[in-house]
Amino acid sequence: MRLFWIFRFWRSFSAAGLLIGTLFFAASLTPTLLPRTFVTQGVLSGCSFAAGYGLGVFGRWLAYYLELPKPTGRIVRAIKLVAAATCILVAVAFLWQASEWQNSIRQLMRLEPVDTAHPLKVGLIALLTFVLLILLARLFQVTFLFISRMLGRIVPKRVSYVIGIAAAAALFWTVVNGVFFRFALHAADSSFQAFDELIEPETQQPADPSKTGSDTSLIEWDELGRAGREFIATGPTSKDLGSFLGMDAREPIRVYVGLRSAETAEERAKLALEELKRVGGFDRSVLIVVMPTGTGWIDPAAMDTVEYLHGGDVASVAVQYSYLTSWLSLLVEPGYGAEAARTLFAEIYSHWAKLPKESRPRLYLHGLSLGALSSEQSAELFEVIGDPYQGALWSGPPFPSRIWRSVTDDRERGSPAWLPRFRDGSYVRFTSQENGLAIPDAHWGPMRIVYLQYASDPVTFFDYRSLYRQPEWMAGPRGSDVSPELKWYPVVTLLQLTVDMATATTAPMGYGHVYAPEHYIDAWIEVTDVRGWTAEQINRLKLEFLRRRRRGAAGEGQASWCSSPARRSTSVSRSCTSTTFRSR
Repeated sequence: MRLFWIFRFWRSFSAAGLLIGTLFFAASLTPTLLPRTFVTQGVLSGCSFAAGYGLGVFGRWLAYYLELPKPTGRIVRAIKLVAAATCILVAVAFLWQASEWQNSIRQLMRLEPVDTAHPLKVGLIALLTFVLLILLARLFQVTFLFISRMLGRIVPKRVSYVIGIAAAAALFWTVVNGVFFRFALHAADSSFQAFDELIEPETQQPADPSKTGSDTSLIEWDELGRAGREFIATGPTSKDLGSFLGMDAREPIRVYVGLRSAETAEERAKLALEELKRVGGFDRSVLIVVMPTGTGWIDPAAMDTVEYLHGGDVASVAVQYSYLTSWLSLLVEPGYGAEAARTLFAEIYSHWAKLPKESRPRLYLHGLSLGALSSEQSAELFEVIGDPYQGALWSGPPFPSRIWRSVTDDRERGSPAWLPRFRDGSYVRFTSQENGLAIPDAHWGPMRIVYLQYASDPVTFFDYRSLYRQPEWMAGPRGSDVSPELKWYPVVTLLQLTVDMATATTAPMGYGHVYAPEHYIDAWIEVTDVRGWTAEQINRLKLEFLRRRRRGAAGEGQASWCSSPARRSTSVSRSCTSTTFRSR
């Protein structure tokens, strides 16, 4: 009986679907932007197989609908046997090549090569994923046919089919969105909120009254959130800066308002402004309005470097707007970050614009990932054109970023999409691992915008249109961190990039969506117009951060970097950030 059901299940498959599905499976093994584990590769290959199979089934239905001749009997069985044999040969051949394709990415990212891509594990996971998706599709088909038959008693057959598909789709969407998705989102929200409230024993409340979260602060220490407490408690001190720079340095000012510090975005922004005024933030030379990632995390690679470059004469202010990771925030609450960014900027800018121009700090914006997207939306140009802020550094801008997209689409002809040049370079410039900001004969205007982005960052270069056409960033010349083996395949490339985006922060530092401090240094020098530093001193600073990162990697067994040598022995939270950048 069991063999009968297996045989019946096998006979129900489409030969065309199996052939196209196998081609999609094979294509999914080729490289895209990031290395994959056998688990992610297996799930990706299973989804690709299912997508190709679905196209094959649709083609068969279309042929029947057009009343084209169809094979029967022995011919059908022969076709299926040939198709099965072909599928096995193609799958084995491509699985054999998979490790070489993965190593083509790993070599560029300076990772140890893999000896095997675990073809058996990949194949089993892919088969399981494919079967589960097929069963789900069959369940949808059964639901659709049942509804159609019921309606067929009162409406024409084809009308019943249309209504049946729509009703089945609505039913499935209601179940997925109303039950599964809401349950998963509630669980994620509760989990991230509990994590945010966690106070690590080694993260001490500051005793300095000028610090946010101290006893005299307007903001309670336990309401800052985990990311906020880390931001305040870590980073270079005036002693660290003075020791490296060989001169007196100031204590950097950092202000952070947690999501639990006030009820609304407006109240949190006002609280941030009052705290910034209390600690003397407007008396510094540089003031940076920072938008964190979805969890409230602020990249220390960005903030520590700018504080070194300005000898601590920097004040930064940020507000938290979510507990969720960036991709979840972008999915379920995309407007929260933009609302928080606009409200915070409006409060800070309003006060800053009233100060005497000769004595007020230079004002800048910064954000990473979802923070970059939100920071872009802080203000429209017409709102500040009369008294503009001085610039912005946006790193890893997500693909929906409006200004980034507009500038990239309107880039100078001949410049690559992953490192575009925009007009004369007086307003906006792009850079990556290699400093691309020194444009010959280009002069900065009154506002300096810099995008720091890696060609291997799928958060930036994900494109829905890769479903049916090759993305522009794939055209030559490619970025130095993009595999030359990468090819575009319809449908499959979209699935590959989706997996890459979900695993973007697992890349080694300096690749993917993990931005290295030495690359921030060149960007901050241009954005904030750093002067008085020689090329030798800049290289020394880069080497210092690179050494810290390597020491952290050796101590933690993974890519990380340490914010202060003096703190390295006291706690992971104070010295290394390898765990925090994984949960943006």
